[in-house]
Amino acid sequence: MKHEIFSRPRRFTLLAALCTCAFAFSQPAAAEKVVKIGVSGPYSGGVAHLGKDFENAVKLAIDEANAAGIKLGGEEVRFVMLSEDDQADPKQAVAIANRFVDAGVAGVVGHLNSGPTVVASKVYNAAGIPQVAPAATNPTLTRQHFKTVFRVIGDDQQVGAAIAQYMVEKLGAKSVAVVDDRTAFGQGLADVVAKTVTKLGGKVAAREYTNDKASDFRPILTKIKSKDVQAVFYGGVDAQAGPFKKQMVEMGMKIPLFGSSISSDAFANLAGKDAAEGTYSGDSGQAIEKMPGGPDFTKKFNARFGKVVMYAPYGYDATNVLINAMKAADSADPKKYLPQIYKLNFKGVTGQIAFDSKGDLRSAAVTISQVKNGKFEPLETISNK
Repeated sequence: MKHEIFSRPRRFTLLAALCTCAFAFSQPAAAEKVVKIGVSGPYSGGVAHLGKDFENAVKLAIDEANAAGIKLGGEEVRFVMLSEDDQADPKQAVAIANRFVDAGVAGVVGHLNSGPTVVASKVYNAAGIPQVAPAATNPTLTRQHFKTVFRVIGDDQQVGAAIAQYMVEKLGAKSVAVVDDRTAFGQGLADVVAKTVTKLGGKVAAREYTNDKASDFRPILTKIKSKDVQAVFYGGVDAQAGPFKKQMVEMGMKIPLFGSSISSDAFANLAGKDAAEGTYSGDSGQAIEKMPGGPDFTKKFNARFGKVVMYAPYGYDATNVLINAMKAADSADPKKYLPQIYKLNFKGVTGQIAFDSKGDLRSAAVTISQVKNGKFEPLETISNK
């Protein structure tokens, strides 16, 4: 039996061909530069509906940017979202912020609640990473003299003053009760309301405190009821404001409740349709149907994620702050694109996006809404400029 033996040159040629073929198949497509954007908010717990709402909007903005085939520095880039649940807990927020820094994120959208946002901002500032807050309204955030912090929503000073003015001047409530949940958001807002009521000639007859995990407000309401006030302000989120109003009605307190950022379906569901009726909410910005890009945004968001809850438009605009600044700088390097954020001036879903030297919007609005037939309806919008 004869055995065919390849000559050395032929064997070399065949092996070379096989290697070349294998090499060709193993080559990846043209490499994309990955740009990581960190996103964090409460995706579990009592305000998970608010956190998931804005997280979905960030996804939408990133997907649109990727579909547009953006190039930075001549390279096509792919934006990737790194998202973590901070559970509305400042301690969790700090841990997440450090993980984002270690992961090399180019920018951060978040956090949602004021407390987590403020403490996490210190970590991002130390690392030189831009942070755009979609919902944190505590004034402290942009008064720390950090050049890395921005927000696309008005602050509690504007909102609290507008609420107090509406209570005292529009409704004629000269004696009010003020309650807060001791969070950075709730307490900060309640302090502004209390101070402004007094400034306008009204009286804060009761100043009470609870916490953001509470469910029984009867002891507080018993004290308030004895003061014969004409309105109550609650500084906290809808998860507690709903039961708070329900218990007010159960105790025969036929006076209006005011809050902020409680204008969601969750509030009416927790309070009950009848008990929710007549409740007021003062919110930064405008009702979504009145926002410049509101109707179009609602249509595409609803098609993919379902109904907008509250902060989705702000999450979308916050993401585009980072992306637009990167495009202006032709770079995802925070050192290069951070200065461009201060130069931005574009029409977002929520309105014109342009920042002052502190990182606040140059122009913001406050809308007072009221529950009518089970739904919050806008009554009045006040602009600060």
